Amino acid sequence: MAKQLSPFTKQQLLPQEETLEIFKKKGALFIGIPKETAFQEKRVCLTPDAVFAIVSNGHRVLLESGAGNGANFSDKDYSEAGAEITNDTAKVFSCPMILKVEPPSLEQIKLINPQTILISALQIKTQHKSYFEALAAKRITALAFEFIRDSDGSYPAVKSLSEIAGTASVLIAAELLSDTRGGNGLMFGNISGVPPLEVVILGAGTVGEFAARSTIGLGANVKIFDNSITKLRRIQTHLGRPLFTSTLQPKNLSKALKRCDVVIGAVRGNDRSPVIVTENLVQCMKKGAIIIDVSIDMGGCFETSEVTSHKQPTFIKHGVVHYCVPNIPARYPRTASVSISNICTPYLLKIAEDGGLENSLRFDRGLKNGLYFYHGILTSKSVGEWFDLNYSDINLIIF
Repeated sequence: MAKQLSPFTKQQLLPQEETLEIFKKKGALFIGIPKETAFQEKRVCLTPDAVFAIVSNGHRVLLESGAGNGANFSDKDYSEAGAEITNDTAKVFSCPMILKVEPPSLEQIKLINPQTILISALQIKTQHKSYFEALAAKRITALAFEFIRDSDGSYPAVKSLSEIAGTASVLIAAELLSDTRGGNGLMFGNISGVPPLEVVILGAGTVGEFAARSTIGLGANVKIFDNSITKLRRIQTHLGRPLFTSTLQPKNLSKALKRCDVVIGAVRGNDRSPVIVTENLVQCMKKGAIIIDVSIDMGGCFETSEVTSHKQPTFIKHGVVHYCVPNIPARYPRTASVSISNICTPYLLKIAEDGGLENSLRFDRGLKNGLYFYHGILTSKSVGEWFDLNYSDINLIIF
């Protein structure tokens, strides 16, 4: 009888040692924070307190001199917290990890070393194809604040800045109504015997909720319009009181706009904000009424809106004052900086704890959602479709 041949060698049949995955040890970060150069951008990603927490955990922070000045944080505050200060911009951009508020310009990308990790806002609506091509050429790994998702599915950076924008919109309206600013001389506040101000809010998202919260706190009457019944129900629950809420019915909206002293637009769309208030409706409003268009960065939800700046924030059309500044949180750079810093710091410490960004991306789906470039490979579907660029699914690269 013929001897049966085994498909395995004797060595292969012997018991083998099991190899387990060995996780990297805690990594040391070297973070560069350059000074913001974008127009009217005064925010900074890390406060001195955050720098202290990061340095205390064995990491290094290199800060460009004056980076915190716009938010009223001095170089001394940072150096006492443990940061290294330099006047050399190129040196800051040569760090292995760069933290910025605004996305870097093409000139700044030239200063970045290959294989660097960049964490900043992306601001997809203001970008050009050349920006992504420059990142790809340097094989950069890039994360966008606004796409990072929390464990509850929300976007913490967007939410925090929306809270600031909502509260600020009411404070700005109160300022514009005062006589010293050429307003109607009306005051927010429930003064005995004086009818309260009428405020209309378009949109029941985070901006709308915090605008309503501030309006109620100052004693004015508020009317909230949104086409989502779920959002209207949620805003009433969050504010803990019954409010005037309505879907965007033309008759109800027209009636409310004719009577109101302030209208705040906070309706967002997928590509562009829908135009909710036509020019005819603006013409029917009170003379000296205030329009605050928080949606102007997405085109605006008033037909009469035009982009303005912090230096020239208002214009008058049909007797109505329009405030259409796209970046309202930049008006309060210190508050906004603390808010951004609170979001960044835990993520930075977690990345170090996990032994580097790759391990963090493997285990944190919310952080992975913020990734749009991985070693020069575009991984964001929305960016790829928007700019007609080839992209790869990150889940096929990191798993």
